[in-house]
Amino acid sequence: MKKFLLFVVLVVAFIFTAGCKKQDIKPDSAGSTDSVGTVVFTDEPSARGNYSDMDINLNSIYFDFDKNDLTKDSMETLKENADYLKSNSDINVVIEGHTDERGTTEYNLSLGQRRALKVKEYYVQLGVVANRIATTSYGREKPVDFRKNESGWAKNRRAETKPLVRQK
Repeated sequence: MKKFLLFVVLVVAFIFTAGCKKQDIKPDSAGSTDSVGTVVFTDEPSARGNYSDMDINLNSIYFDFDKNDLTKDSMETLKENADYLKSNSDINVVIEGHTDERGTTEYNLSLGQRRALKVKEYYVQLGVVANRIATTSYGREKPVDFRKNESGWAKNRRAETKPLVRQK
């Protein structure tokens, strides 16, 4: 009798849950969703170019610990990048903000985004059209140096300007 009662309860529960409408999750205007429904925050330009066969070398800049301020050296580097982008107006870029491993994931993603936005803001001041520049943050997720010392961490506190590739 207990098994029969348990079976009936499970069948009824299944019927009720199967009949419920699935809730659609819509991303806000700041992001899009990938194939697993994760919101991907990126500020993406409206048009993309095809750069897979071109040799484009845009230099990275580096930041002090827990800062998103641009140094004199980084501004000079960004000016060189901006001059290249202004003379090649068909190239759109994404600025990737990175941090070292210290701090929480959430904090580092936020700091990486602030760094990317600071670089975008400076490019726009230098005359690069804003809708050609996307920004994203990887926080501490993509280190270039795995050493756990100041030298390694300094290489990971960076912003990289990369050309966008047209998706086929």
